[in-house]
Amino acid sequence: MSYAIREAIAAFRRAPVLTGLAGAMVALALTVLGIFGLVAFNLQAALNQVEDRVEVIAYLRDDVTNLQIETAIMELEALPEISLVRWVSKEEALEQARADLVEFDEVFQGLDDVNPLPSSLEISLGEGSRTEEAVERVALAAEAYPFVEGVEYGREWVQRVFALRRVAGATAGIIGLAFALVAALIIGTALRIAIFARRDEISIMRLVGAKDGFIRAPFLIEGGLTGLLGGLMAVALTWLTFRSVTSILITIEWLPLSWIIGGVVSGMVLGALASSLAVRRHLREVE
Repeated sequence: MSYAIREAIAAFRRAPVLTGLAGAMVALALTVLGIFGLVAFNLQAALNQVEDRVEVIAYLRDDVTNLQIETAIMELEALPEISLVRWVSKEEALEQARADLVEFDEVFQGLDDVNPLPSSLEISLGEGSRTEEAVERVALAAEAYPFVEGVEYGREWVQRVFALRRVAGATAGIIGLAFALVAALIIGTALRIAIFARRDEISIMRLVGAKDGFIRAPFLIEGGLTGLLGGLMAVALTWLTFRSVTSILITIEWLPLSWIIGGVVSGMVLGALASSLAVRRHLREVE
């Protein structure tokens, strides 16, 4: 192993320009992947914020009693999907409407004595239960009470939100895999050039009886280091893109540390795998 590490480091010293170009090509490929990850992460964060606002509202009849309201709240909060049930009185509903619809203030004048707005139960779903199926189950449970006039949760809006999440997840997976393959091909091509430049050395090692694993080891380490170099450069370029977008266009969130570490480690793994395939192919050709 010590020999393989020394040889990998020596290869960087022998051809610093080639190593730099290989690292730069890997960095460009991983930067595209990083920018896409930045977009995907912020889209996911935006969808999470929208999902946090998903709730079921059950409108109550005017003749509902306090006992019925308390019983319904207790029974609904016992359901695993529900985290909180809040009763909104007719007076509170009117005040909230006035606050939200300031432009219709004249319409609300004189409604204190004859309040047409119903009281309601605002049902909040728990973390991990904000799915389309859970929302529909909660809506059906609330609608079953005889003193509930109607239930609203924006069925079409909820369906579109969760459909967008599914599409975004599938798209992120496919495009991310495509960019990862491109990065692997770039690393493999760069190392293929390095292997070709050292073809005489490899042939001599084969002649003196060196095993394939012994020959491949330095190139595997070299590929991993190239991927590491490209990954670190990609993080820097992605950060510059992030800062530019935040200062010029819109405020977005930076990638979490786990994503950054995963990206750099992925670069190393891709570099090692691409190097392994390139060396194996060359060794088959010289047999």
